[in-house]
Amino acid sequence: MRHRLNKTIVLVGMMGAGKTAVGRALAAKIGAPFLDSDAEIVQAANMSIPEIFARDGEPFFRARETEVIRRLLNAPEKSVLSTGGGAFLSEENRALISQLGVSVFLQADLDLLWSRVGHKDTRPLLRTANPRATLAELFEARAPVYARADLCVTAKPAYSIAQMADKVLSALTARADVMETEDD
Repeated sequence: MRHRLNKTIVLVGMMGAGKTAVGRALAAKIGAPFLDSDAEIVQAANMSIPEIFARDGEPFFRARETEVIRRLLNAPEKSVLSTGGGAFLSEENRALISQLGVSVFLQADLDLLWSRVGHKDTRPLLRTANPRATLAELFEARAPVYARADLCVTAKPAYSIAQMADKVLSALTARADVMETEDD
């Protein structure tokens, strides 16, 4: 089966939800380009995200993030786009995504997220005295916003990346405006 995208598929959710890994797998499965807004920002700035946060602050980073998301959503070729955990919190970003794409919330519980990000030092928002408590606060504050996504797919510890990509693809089949499936 071949898939043709009519809209960019935008993966949203908390850090550690699997947006990048699942996005890559989904893009490969449907034959679409994979893009990562964080990677695009890093490339443009020639700095890591923690370096951008340290040098220029979060508001500067968020402004660049919106610019990148706008550019990627307006690209002629539709894609699978992974966004940073904070991207969907912006009303402007949500409006762009709603207008030009479809948002898919990868919903994972706090324990799963912590198991994936707790041992990493690459998350600037978790550079606190109690990173698990910080993650829990972010989770509680962000969950209602992520719930506004067009689609929600629940991640479970037992799911492989490929299984999650299949779950997202299955959810997308309910949206005829997003993707057309053709037999080869």
